[in-house]
Amino acid sequence: MKNTMTAAFYDLADRLDAISEELAELALDHLRNALESGDQSAAAAEKRLTRARRAVEKASGLLRDLGDAG
Repeated sequence: MKNTMTAAFYDLADRLDAISEELAELALDHLRNALESGDQSAAAAEKRLTRARRAVEKASGLLRDLGDAG
C-alpha cells in the first residue's frame, strides 16, 4: 500500500509540474501582451498567473516530500 501511495504522490506532483509550466507560458503571453498594448489589466493577470504557478509548484513540492517520507 505504501508504494502505491508514494507512486500516486509522485504522479500527481508530475501532473502539477506540467500545469505549472502551462501557467508560466500563459503568464509570459500576458506579459508580452501587456508590453505590446500597454494594457495594465494584462500585467495584473500575469501577476496572478505567476502567483497561481508558485502555489502549484508548492503543492508539487509538498507531494514529493510526502512521497520521500513514505
